[in-house]
Amino acid sequence: MRIAALTVGVLSFATPALAGQFTLFSPDVADGGTLPMKQVYNQFGCTGDDISPALEWSGAPAGTKSFAVTVFDPDAPTGSGWWHWVVVNIPSYIHSLRTGAGAVKSDALPKGAVQARDDYGVSGFGGACPPKGDKPHHYIFTVYALKVAHLPVTAMTTGAMASYLIHGDMLAKASITATYGRP
Repeated sequence: MRIAALTVGVLSFATPALAGQFTLFSPDVADGGTLPMKQVYNQFGCTGDDISPALEWSGAPAGTKSFAVTVFDPDAPTGSGWWHWVVVNIPSYIHSLRTGAGAVKSDALPKGAVQARDDYGVSGFGGACPPKGDKPHHYIFTVYALKVAHLPVTAMTTGAMASYLIHGDMLAKASITATYGRP
C-alpha cells in the first residue's frame, strides 16, 4: 500500500488505490530554494514583479476530471495562513500553466478555469510579502487532481472555501515549496 512518495524535488501523494506518481515542476521556482523576485508582491513595502510562475505537472491518477492549483503560506501571522493563489476547474487535458497566467482577468488561463479570491482580496495571483523581519516563510505550490470536472467556485469565493471544496474532491496532490523572507 502506497500512501506517499518522494521524488527528487517533488512531494507526491496518492490514495492507496492510486499507484501512479503525480509530480509538480516549475521552471521558475526551485523546490527547496528561495522564491525569485518575480514571484514577490509589489505593494505593502515589497518590490517584486508579482508574476505567477509557470507550473507543469504529470502522472495524474486515473479518474482525474480536472485540476486545481494553489499557493499557500502557512507561516503568515494570521492564525490561518495566507492564500496567494487559487485556480480551479482546469480541464483534465491541461498539464501546465504558463508564467503570468495568474494575472487578474488573465486570458492565459484555460477556458473554464476560475481564479478564487486570494487573501489580498483579488481574484488572481498575489506574490510573497511576509512581514519585515520575520523568518523566511514557506510558499507551497500545489496541484490537485480532482474527481469532478467543476467546483462551484467564483471570483468571489475565498481561498479557504475553495480549499475546502478542493479537498472534498481530491484524488491526489503534488507540491513544491520555496521560501522567502524580508530582512
